[in-house]
Amino acid sequence: MANHKRIEGITTDRKRFLSIKTKMVLLFLIVIILPIFVMSYSSYLSTQKLLVRKYTDLLQEISRQANFRIDEYLNEVEKISMLASYGINSYVSYSEQDNYPIQNYLRDSNKVNENQAYTLLMNYIMMKDRAFSIYIYNLNGGRDLYISPNKPINYSYNASQEPWFGAFLESPDAASYLQTHRDLQVKSENNWAISSIRKIFDMNNGKLLGVMVISIDLDFIDKVNGRLLDSRRTAFTILDEHRNIVYNSDYGSIGKPLAKVFPARLDEISGKAGGAVLHVGNEDYIVTSMPFEHRNWQTILHMPMDELSVEGDILRRNLIMIAILVTLFAVVSSFYVTTRITRPIKLLMRNMTSVERGKFENLQTIRSNDEIGLLASRFNLMSRELKRLVERIYMEEKQKAEAEIQALQAQINPHFLYNTLGSVKWIASMQRADKIVEMTEALISMLRYATKKVGTLVTVRDELENIMHYITIQKIRYYNRVQVEFDVDEALLDKKILKLTIQPIVENAIFHGTSENEDEGIIGIAIYRDNSDIVISVADNGAGMDEATIETLQKEISNANGSFNGIGISNVNSRIKNHFGSAYGLHFTSETGKGTTFYIRIPGTENPERQGEMTR
Repeated sequence: MANHKRIEGITTDRKRFLSIKTKMVLLFLIVIILPIFVMSYSSYLSTQKLLVRKYTDLLQEISRQANFRIDEYLNEVEKISMLASYGINSYVSYSEQDNYPIQNYLRDSNKVNENQAYTLLMNYIMMKDRAFSIYIYNLNGGRDLYISPNKPINYSYNASQEPWFGAFLESPDAASYLQTHRDLQVKSENNWAISSIRKIFDMNNGKLLGVMVISIDLDFIDKVNGRLLDSRRTAFTILDEHRNIVYNSDYGSIGKPLAKVFPARLDEISGKAGGAVLHVGNEDYIVTSMPFEHRNWQTILHMPMDELSVEGDILRRNLIMIAILVTLFAVVSSFYVTTRITRPIKLLMRNMTSVERGKFENLQTIRSNDEIGLLASRFNLMSRELKRLVERIYMEEKQKAEAEIQALQAQINPHFLYNTLGSVKWIASMQRADKIVEMTEALISMLRYATKKVGTLVTVRDELENIMHYITIQKIRYYNRVQVEFDVDEALLDKKILKLTIQPIVENAIFHGTSENEDEGIIGIAIYRDNSDIVISVADNGAGMDEATIETLQKEISNANGSFNGIGISNVNSRIKNHFGSAYGLHFTSETGKGTTFYIRIPGTENPERQGEMTR
């Protein structure tokens, strides 16, 4: 049964077996691949952050340059408005430099004044690539003047009816701007414009003569920002102070709040130069804000993070390629290194397997100048020594078997001995020798108890019955000078105990304790429970032992081959420890003139044999 369990344990261990080569390969791969993965991933994240920072700075620079150009363009238009209203006509002579073509036209709308004003204004328009139109609204009773180089004039439109017109006339400002609006003075579908409006006063008397409106086509922003990519133009948005869209390439969004078109939370960057990565819908965007220097506007430029994927994909592919190459190198090198290391180990395992099968010859030579080679050399020496040991054990076992056969042949047949003792008992009975009959019966019972094959364990009850037979013989021998007193817990009578455990102790008490006592010898046998153990004490009222004898007996008890003058006390102690474990066994106390007491401790479990196996 024990061998079967051991074999099952070996089988289970083999199922969990993991070779050193596999462990080393896994270790190498983990040590190499994990840092590569961490470094590649961290490099990728760092580069992504650098790309985000780079593009954020790029978008801010684009916005800054665009704002500067738009600001510059609008400032130049404002200067044109002022020069056109109050400046000197470059086409008149020096003597006529006090003439003001626009004011002259507003005072008198004759053909000559109209031509001069038209020529002056057209020159300004041509200077700016015909990107705007100029309208002169006469408040002095004359005709209005409209100059539009690209679009036909809508003469049916009357700007004076617009709310902004009246509000401007009532305001104290001499000039103002109209936010992005539709220019209804021209006939066009795409007539979005930003207008600069200025009041024209008579330089002589300060009378309000008219209003000049310079209507700048909204696509001037596209021309100014011509270097921007088309995708960036879509993302390029100008907001007013209320976060309403002033400009976007999608003219349908003009005038709407930015939140309706691009629902991003711009609290972090609104009103100041800055950039951030914002999550809008299901995408992430790089969003930058750049305020105008001379206007209450700000530019919002955003770019999807997906547009970074081109550079990100290149970086990711490069990192993946490097990681793959390094991993392949790690795999190949780890297999090569582990193979070089584990090959001698495998040869050593094969040699061990051969030795296990009893093949001590023709072991494979292992050439390795490291610890494994040294181990293989020691194993070869051990296998040769083991071979000699096996041969010696074989010879000893052979000799032992022959000796046992001879011993068996020399043994007396137990049946013959029983029959002989039976004849002695019959003769003694015929001659009415009762003591001989009683002693013979006790001896026959002891022989039957000692030779019956019922295993090594018997009950306490059977052991005590054998003691009674032994005491019967000793009483006859010592003329009843030996008395035995029992104090036994009856609940322990059916507990298991090793055969012939108590009898050698009682024999020792009689021969060494009470036999030389002139008075009546008393031997007390007590059996009781001590916690979970059973204790058997055998006490005598003999002379006891001196210190030298006690020391000698203790050495005999600890020596498994000792017998203390032929009585097997040490044998009893050794048998108990071997069977039940080192926690159990025999000990004694003795005092000169007060007798000796031996204590036998055994386990009190229901199955002491199994307990002994587990302890061992």
